[in-house]
Amino acid sequence: MSKHPLQFLPISINITNKKIVIIGGGKVAFHKATILNRFTSEATIVAPEFYPGFEKLPFQLLPKEYEAGDLNGAFLVYICTGNEVLNAEIKTECSVRGILASVCDNPLLCDFISPAIHKEENMTIAVSSNAQNVRQAIDVRNQLQALAASQLLKIK
Repeated sequence: MSKHPLQFLPISINITNKKIVIIGGGKVAFHKATILNRFTSEATIVAPEFYPGFEKLPFQLLPKEYEAGDLNGAFLVYICTGNEVLNAEIKTECSVRGILASVCDNPLLCDFISPAIHKEENMTIAVSSNAQNVRQAIDVRNQLQALAASQLLKIK
C-alpha cells in the first residue's frame, strides 16, 4: 500500500457526446480548456469573465456566475474558480449528482486528475505523478515529446 492517501487509476475515458463543463474563466481554466480542445470541440465554460483566448476556442461560453443548474446533464466537470469555498461547494454538488469532478489545485477533492499530455494523431502519451509532482510529470512528458520529435520514439 502506498504512503500517499490518493491513488488515481490512469485510464482513458470516452467523452464522445458527453457534456463537459469548466467552471471558471481564469488562466487555469483556460489551460484546462486548451488541453480539452485537443480531444473535443464540445464543452461549456461558465464564468463571469474569460481569460483572453477563450473566444478562439470552439466551446460554448456562458458569461455568468455559476448556478447548480449549470451541471444539468454533465458527465465531467473541471472546477477552476479560484475560490476554494465555491470550488468545494461545486464539488459537493457534483458528488451528489454522480458527476466526475476535478478541483484544480486540490487533488484531495478530485475524482480525477489530468496528466501531462502529448497528443499526436491518434496516439496520446499521458504522464501522471499521482498528484504528487506535477512539474516532474511535465518534465517526463517533455522528454518523451522531444524523443518523438527526434524520431527516436516512433509514434506514427
